[in-house]
Amino acid sequence: MSSDARVTASADVDGRAEIGPGTTVWHLAQIREGATVGANCTIGRGAYVGPGVRLGDNVKLQNYALVYEPARLGDGVFIGPAAVLTNDEYPRAVTPEGRPKTADDWTAVGVTIGAGASVGARAVCVAPVTVGRWALVAAGAVVVRDVPDFALVVGVPARRVGWVGRAGVPLSSKGDGVFVCPRTGEEYAETDGVLRERS
Repeated sequence: MSSDARVTASADVDGRAEIGPGTTVWHLAQIREGATVGANCTIGRGAYVGPGVRLGDNVKLQNYALVYEPARLGDGVFIGPAAVLTNDEYPRAVTPEGRPKTADDWTAVGVTIGAGASVGARAVCVAPVTVGRWALVAAGAVVVRDVPDFALVVGVPARRVGWVGRAGVPLSSKGDGVFVCPRTGEEYAETDGVLRERS
């Protein structure tokens, strides 16, 4: 753990986890063995980071966010309060024979979140899914299929209802597949359901 990291006394950080400089781990958060947390991250109260999970730099996990292994989060990712990134496609407590399942009875699958993306409060990402760069998952949404870069998705199951820019604000259409961010003025172009930044 970096000497620049701040870990509150009530947090549970395994000695085999890596915590980057400038990162703060708040009360009752748990970071498991083999997890890697980048620089300048904020791990909120009661948040959970599973074994081997990798968080990039400048990631923010809000209170009680649950990030199960083997999730991968890029730089600048925001995970809202009580959001869940799952890891079991077919969850059961017991085998068909009725005995308690062990780690040998299932294979964990992870959620991947691209750089700059945000997952709103109480949203659920059902593994294995990928949320693209700078995408925005609305509060309470349930993501069951991959989310494109810059997509705004809402609902259960989550569906795309628009596009957002790097500022997180819904983009306005200028016509002919061109969109503009009302906050920054940056322009984006959509081709075949894919949005890209215009140079």
